[in-house]
Amino acid sequence: MFDTEKGGFIAKVIGPKQRWRQYRARVGQLPPNYRAAVDAIERYLMHFVPTDGDSDASRFEDLAELFERAAADGTPISEIVGGDPVKFAEAFVQNYSDGGYVPARSRKQLTDAITRAEDEKPR
Repeated sequence: MFDTEKGGFIAKVIGPKQRWRQYRARVGQLPPNYRAAVDAIERYLMHFVPTDGDSDASRFEDLAELFERAAADGTPISEIVGGDPVKFAEAFVQNYSDGGYVPARSRKQLTDAITRAEDEKPR
């Protein structure tokens, strides 16, 4: 059922399993507040953006790279996502797909999660 070698569900949603694991390992190395922001954006994208295995893998890898660079440079999360995290996520995904339907509740959840991540103090 979840056979990634034969184009199963997991491969369609997140791309090749190994790439997904590498991406999650990279995110796991981020400072907690950056990791929380990436997790919120990831959750938003996973639920409300059309999926395409290769495109999704690239999208998430690029998201990790963006936040890795920002963390290394000390760039505040608010400078990465701007004043509206929903607009950031929707603009970000436009590079990879045609976007998708996103309910207002999900937009608020993303905005709230980014606000909490910004308020966390780096350790």
